[in-house]
Amino acid sequence: MYTTFAKSTKKWQILKDNITGLTLKSVSSTRWESRIDSVKAIRFQCANIREALLQASDSDNDPLTSSEAKGLANNELGEYEFLVSIVIWYDILYAVNLVSKELQSKDMLIDVAIEKVQGLISFFNQYRETGFSNAVEAATEIALDMDIGTIFRKKRQIKRKRHFDENPDDSSAAAESLEDLFRRNYFIPIVDQAISSLTTRFEQYQGYKKIFGFLFTSDALRSLDNKSLKCCCHHLGAALKRDGQSDIDADDLYVELIFLQDFIPQENKGPIEILNFLKRHACFPNATIAYRILLTIPVTVASAERSFCKLKLLKTYLRTTMTQERLNALALIALESGMLDKIDYEYIIEDFVSKNAKRISLYK
Repeated sequence: MYTTFAKSTKKWQILKDNITGLTLKSVSSTRWESRIDSVKAIRFQCANIREALLQASDSDNDPLTSSEAKGLANNELGEYEFLVSIVIWYDILYAVNLVSKELQSKDMLIDVAIEKVQGLISFFNQYRETGFSNAVEAATEIALDMDIGTIFRKKRQIKRKRHFDENPDDSSAAAESLEDLFRRNYFIPIVDQAISSLTTRFEQYQGYKKIFGFLFTSDALRSLDNKSLKCCCHHLGAALKRDGQSDIDADDLYVELIFLQDFIPQENKGPIEILNFLKRHACFPNATIAYRILLTIPVTVASAERSFCKLKLLKTYLRTTMTQERLNALALIALESGMLDKIDYEYIIEDFVSKNAKRISLYK
C-alpha cells in the first residue's frame, strides 16, 4: 500500500486528502518499531485508506497500477479475514514494542527485565485464550463501518490423489467452522511463536538470575543466611572463573558481604545505589568488582545495534581509507555524545596551544 501511493506525488496527495492522522509507513528490515507504525496506520484508518485506493485507481491512466490499487482495496482491505489479521498483529506488536522500548533503556537492569518479560509472557498466555474473540469483535466494527461482509471466505481446497494406505480426512475437522479454522491455523501459531521466543529470552535471564540474583537488591542480600550466602559466593566465583583464574575471591567476597549485610542502610537499594555506597567505602574490593560486572551485563543488543548504525554514518564512501585508530576515536565520540557535551573545550584548546608553543620554542 505504501509503495502504491509513493509512486507519484499525485497519489500521495490523494492519500493525504483522505487521512487526517497517521500516514502509511514502509516496513524497515532493521527497525523493529517501524512494524508497529506500519500496522497502526492501517489498523485505525482502514476505511480512509480503502477510499484513497479506490480514488487512486479511478484517477490513474496506467491500467497496471490502476488494477493494483483496486486489487488492494477490494482483495486486502475489502476482506474480513485481512481485517481480523491486522487487528491481531497490532495487538501483538504493540505489546512487544512497549516492553522492547523499556528494555532498551540505558539504566535497565536484569531483575527489572525479568519482570517485564515475565509480564509479557503472562499477557500472551491470557491473549491466547481471549484475544481472538476480541479481535473478531473489533474487526466486525471496522467491517460494518466499511460496509463489507463479516464472514470468513472459504478457500478453494486443492485435491490430490490419495494412496491406498492413507486414512480419510477426519469428519470433525471437516465440520469445523471457518472461524475456528482461522483461529487454529493462523491465530494460535502466531501467539505460540511469540510465547516460545519470549520463554527462550526469559530462560536466558533466569540463568543470570541464578548467578547474580542475590546481588539484585539489598533486601535480597540480607534475606540470605550464612550458609546460603557462602554457596552463592562460590557459585559466582565459579561462573567468573576463566583459565584457572577468577575475577573475585569467593571466600573474601563472602566475608565482605557478611559485613555489608549489617553495614548497608536498612532501606531497600538497587545495585547502582549499592555500588555507589561501596565506592564511598574502599574496603569492599571483591563486592565492588561483583557489582560492576552485574551492572555491565547487557540486557539487550540495542547498544551494539546503535554502534553499527553510527559506524555506517561515520565510515562513508569518502572515508574508506580512514585508519582504525581514527575510526575508533570518532565512533567513541559519536556514541558517548552525552559525555562529550560536558567537556570544557576552552581548556582543551588552551592545553593544545600551550604544547604547540613549547614545541615551537624548542625547535627554534
